[in-house]
Amino acid sequence: MTGRAGKTIFISAHGAVIDLCAFIKMVLFFWLSIFERRQKKDRKIRHSKKKMLGFLVSMKFANEIKRGIVVYKIKKVVNNNIVCAIDEKNEEVILRGLGIGFSKKANEYVPEELIEKVYRMDGAKSMNKLQELLEEIPTEYVAVCTDIIDHAKEVLNRRLNNNIYITLTDHISFAIARQKEKMEYKNAMLSEIKCFYPQEYQLGVEALSIIKERLGVQLSIDEAGFIALHIVNAELDTNMSSMVQITELIQKILEIVSDYYGMEFDEDSLHYSRFITHLKFFGQRLFKKKETKSDDIVFQEMIKKQYPNDYQCAELIRAHIEERYHRKITEEEMMFLTVHLRRISM
Repeated sequence: MTGRAGKTIFISAHGAVIDLCAFIKMVLFFWLSIFERRQKKDRKIRHSKKKMLGFLVSMKFANEIKRGIVVYKIKKVVNNNIVCAIDEKNEEVILRGLGIGFSKKANEYVPEELIEKVYRMDGAKSMNKLQELLEEIPTEYVAVCTDIIDHAKEVLNRRLNNNIYITLTDHISFAIARQKEKMEYKNAMLSEIKCFYPQEYQLGVEALSIIKERLGVQLSIDEAGFIALHIVNAELDTNMSSMVQITELIQKILEIVSDYYGMEFDEDSLHYSRFITHLKFFGQRLFKKKETKSDDIVFQEMIKKQYPNDYQCAELIRAHIEERYHRKITEEEMMFLTVHLRRISM
């Protein structure tokens, strides 16, 4: 019914008169309070479920750690296929795998079945460089370059410096971009690389085939030489500029030796192969300023007296290095050079 002031009123069963608007507000408040209590209850349930799930997951991975299975917890999602993670030793790694980062967040664990490759670097600086590189380069490029490097490790059966995952991946990616722009570089040392590093050069040639087959890009044969140098660089644990210097040094030493003995090298001989290997590590020590020293003066003097002609050739090499690179050669290095010169000149 309607009162004097024109307001609608409601007569309850007890005869009380209530303003209809106030009644509606009261009903709404009542239902809102019930709704809020239900929401809070649902949130508690969801939170409890999440905690229980987290506990079960933690227990699962804890058991896997006990069984010697490596587990990884996400530190940062780089993209859908790459994440930065922490292993069971609290060491930072980068993981690659199809969909490994999709809908993932920090502190979540990575299912083992999604991991295709684990990248470990020496130091935070290298890790950051690799992470930046992987953010820029297509995942398929990364996968191809990784397979090339892992194949090289298997064929050479030796350790490669982990920085090759940065340097070679960056180089190949850039080479592909240059090729698409018709801006290919000529390799001025290609013949020397083929001669001094035949196994690594062959791996470079195989790398071109892998790139062609999987990425549909045909790089020039010059790139096989560049790839070979990156592999040798990782073998010797040097930087790329030193690797170029080492290659130039080897070429110059061979010229000195060839002129001194008036001979042509048998590049298929075991002595030649051993001499080249010695010169690689000799160059590495030279440009890293690492000296080999020995107190065996008697043996050094014996080598000088027994092979005076070969020692004289080693003196010419020493003179060139001192003049060109301003580096001193120890008597122990001279002894090893003399022994190799004796073998290769026989």
